[in-house]
Amino acid sequence: MVMIIWQRSSAVLKLHKLNFTNSFCDFHRQHDYENFLATLLLTKAVRSPTLVVRAFNVEVARIQDQTTDSQTAAFRLQFWNDTLKLLYKNDQTLKNIPANPIAQELFKVCNSCKLPKRYLERLITARGNILKSKHFQSLEDLEKYAEDSVSSIYYLILSISDVTNVHADHAASHLGKAQGIVNILRSVHVASYHKTVTLPMNTLMKYGISQENVLRGIDNENMRNVAFEIATRANSHLEKAQAIDVPKKTKQIFLPAVAVNAYLKKLQKCNFNLYDKSLQLGNSTLPLNLYYNRLMNKY
Repeated sequence: MVMIIWQRSSAVLKLHKLNFTNSFCDFHRQHDYENFLATLLLTKAVRSPTLVVRAFNVEVARIQDQTTDSQTAAFRLQFWNDTLKLLYKNDQTLKNIPANPIAQELFKVCNSCKLPKRYLERLITARGNILKSKHFQSLEDLEKYAEDSVSSIYYLILSISDVTNVHADHAASHLGKAQGIVNILRSVHVASYHKTVTLPMNTLMKYGISQENVLRGIDNENMRNVAFEIATRANSHLEKAQAIDVPKKTKQIFLPAVAVNAYLKKLQKCNFNLYDKSLQLGNSTLPLNLYYNRLMNKY
């Protein structure tokens, strides 16, 4: 089954209508592996434009990790804001788009799929806001960030799939929040490297955990209580997303829920120790689980 997914990966490079290069797909696979695997299992018509949207999101998300200089990061985000304005300019042509492979492919997708501009803008704005504030004050702030930075991607993919359904939107909102919160839990090690703490301040204060404790990777009962409370919120959103009755063709879009669920179970297994080394290991069964859920048409 694992080999089937990798074979589909090769097929994607051959069947692309958008003429992606190998390096383009390698970029997505390297920096967004789990979502990349799930995207490969989408139907052909949805798969290619979804790869573009996700690659754009990765490019924007990586800005905060590529530089410690806030001004440089702001300039890079502004480049994408300016590029979006060009993409949606009336009677725009490809020759006027910056010579950036992601920007040019995104222009094609915006034209062919009529992507709502506001969701692409939210992906940029969300990263700009966290660069300015450096932290989340509460779990509600984290949920808002997850809605803007992850749920927006699902809204875009639903648009690509020509799905206009309030239940699908509702599920996308909850799944995006679940995945966004999990992303923050998983990024504790990376955030510590950059000397930033992205766990909600109110939750840390509630259990007497200082930012220094987080940066030093101190594992104790109170720190595990922090992880438990945040993970519980993520799991609640995941369960709500899975309980919503959505159109059949929408379920393939929500396949990343499989990876979110797997991480939460692994975190529970290690008693909510965010610093457990097992959490940093890859999930060797994920390709099989994704493929099985795709066959069963569930998420």
